[in-house]
Amino acid sequence: MDTQSHLGLTSRSLHWSIAIGFIALSLIGIYMANTETFSLYPIHKSTGIILFVVILLRVCWRLKQGWPAPVGQYQKIEQLLAKLTHWILLLGTLAMPITGMLYSGMSGHGFGIFGLTLVKSNDDPEQPGEVIPYNELLSAIGEQSHEIIGYALVVAIVLHIVGACKHHLLDKDRTLLRMLGK
Repeated sequence: MDTQSHLGLTSRSLHWSIAIGFIALSLIGIYMANTETFSLYPIHKSTGIILFVVILLRVCWRLKQGWPAPVGQYQKIEQLLAKLTHWILLLGTLAMPITGMLYSGMSGHGFGIFGLTLVKSNDDPEQPGEVIPYNELLSAIGEQSHEIIGYALVVAIVLHIVGACKHHLLDKDRTLLRMLGK
């Protein structure tokens, strides 16, 4: 269980799994989008769906456990910024795979998990190698949302890391240490 001075193995494992997975998927996603490296899309989608399951577990865990108590007394603005950043991280990591699946599925490209089809691609019978969107509007909404939420999460991650460093280096409190299991 989580306490003010210690975060349990479940909280730490979910946090670090999602952090590492999300940062890796974000870097791959930015690379894919800028270089049109289409061969990485199946890996990105598959890993994103698997990470989505972990994200769902984390959301359920956070709802059950509540937010960890701060390790000290902080200014109101700092508390507000921390809460806002944590909510953006929690909801944003939940929204990213949903919008990615919406984009990929509705665009007609489909998606799955390492060869297991979850949404079949809508192949164009008249133009081999091309797909027909299931719904262009939903695909466009998914694409734009995926991109906007992705960049918002990058900002939130940077704020989160800066906050952890501030707690560790300036405040010299246990905020970072408890997430490291120390």
